[in-house]
Amino acid sequence: MSESVFLGVDIGTGSSKGVAVRADGRVLARAARPHHTATPAPGRFEHDAETVWWADFTGIVRELLDTDGVDPGAVAAVGVSGIGPCLLPADAAGRPLRPAILYGVDTRATTEIAELTAELTAELGAAEILARGGSPLTSQAVGPKLRWLARHEPEVWRATRRFFMASSLLVHRLTGEYVLDHHSASQCDPLYDLDARRWSDTWAQRVAPGLQLPALAWPGEVVGTVHRAAAAATGLPAGVPVLAGTIDAWAEAASVDALSPGDTMVMYGSTMFLTVMGERPMRHPALWGTTGVRPGSYCLAAGMATSGSLTDWLRQLTGSDFATLLAEAERVPPGSRGLLMLPYFAGERTPLFDPRARGTVIGLTLGHGRAELYRAALEATAFGVRHNLEAFADAGARIDRLVAVGGGARGLWTAIVSAATGLPQQIPAETIGASLGDAALAARALGVDTGGWNPITATVEPDEAWRPVYDGRYPLYRELYDATRRISHALAASTP
Repeated sequence: MSESVFLGVDIGTGSSKGVAVRADGRVLARAARPHHTATPAPGRFEHDAETVWWADFTGIVRELLDTDGVDPGAVAAVGVSGIGPCLLPADAAGRPLRPAILYGVDTRATTEIAELTAELTAELGAAEILARGGSPLTSQAVGPKLRWLARHEPEVWRATRRFFMASSLLVHRLTGEYVLDHHSASQCDPLYDLDARRWSDTWAQRVAPGLQLPALAWPGEVVGTVHRAAAAATGLPAGVPVLAGTIDAWAEAASVDALSPGDTMVMYGSTMFLTVMGERPMRHPALWGTTGVRPGSYCLAAGMATSGSLTDWLRQLTGSDFATLLAEAERVPPGSRGLLMLPYFAGERTPLFDPRARGTVIGLTLGHGRAELYRAALEATAFGVRHNLEAFADAGARIDRLVAVGGGARGLWTAIVSAATGLPQQIPAETIGASLGDAALAARALGVDTGGWNPITATVEPDEAWRPVYDGRYPLYRELYDATRRISHALAASTP
């Protein structure tokens, strides 16, 4: 009899990835699919659920099962994750009615955010929004997106009975169950009560009257099994257990077992994302307070609007490649020879919540080139990480260890972040791991010990020669935003 195999599939912003893993942690197969993120108007980001989410999933699963050494009959459980919080409206049968509106990068509901905040503040007081939901209403929240849909696409709204995120749609397609994990639900502000860990029916009816809310489960819980139609579409055996799943960043945290109180994750990707785990609900007006992955756990989260997307912009602008730019930037001293950058090229999420913030480079001379600009971009994101970690501390979070994950978690970038924050970072064997986290959650659900699946293989220590430079520049970084905010807002308002 073949050894058990666990599948994990993650639907990302620009691509989807999957793995097949044995119970001992050996990765037997990997698969990936790039896909398109639609931008139908400025500030709007969408995915088609059929051609992106479901097509990616079925294609990846079939590729994994067709790999030599993977016995489809040995698949013991399936875990899924995906971008979120998103809003995919669907009818009573679960059929999508329009493309999914993506997470905080989609800023279409700005008016609705302000209206809902004003309404709830007038009735309950400003502090109650944060107290009940754990987060202020921002572009990351699902509630304002629901109101936007009702206002701007009334025909779609009249037909809407359910809503999905990437992971919950996959679960529905595989099992027929309409269920959402607690963590994803806790980002559906103001529909979820963080302390009670349940839907807030009163607020849900106010924001989205008539909407059927999904059942709730923890990300690592088995919520159903693969039915016959899904088996035919994917090649999976019917009857295989399927987990509730969750949002990709928290699956990434599961991939490195950063799930205990004090565990802090920094995810280096197109955007920078940070999580810190706690034993009790944590709240801060400039952060997102959510449930964690494990039952009864809690989390604070932060997310920058740009990081890898900023360095990629510079790569394209200079007509170079990452290897060349990194090599050149390594020869530039800390401080980028007098350059200082604000990384707000797509506005900023935490801790500013300012979609009208804009990128800024100050200190330019004719002697500067692409190497200084590239290093300044890395330093800017590092200062952004420090800003968010300070907000974590302000909220009372305990930071016991910092684990780096994501495609950029290596080399110069992590060295700069450690020097700018003064904190060491642990580097695991697998740094791109949301799908690995999905597989690990699936294995744990069936009683497998996954403690050795993704060991820490290196630690990046703060460079003591660089730290004084960054300690001196960080206050200037904070001051630069305040000094340019009015101008940035005026320019944003005047741009079509």
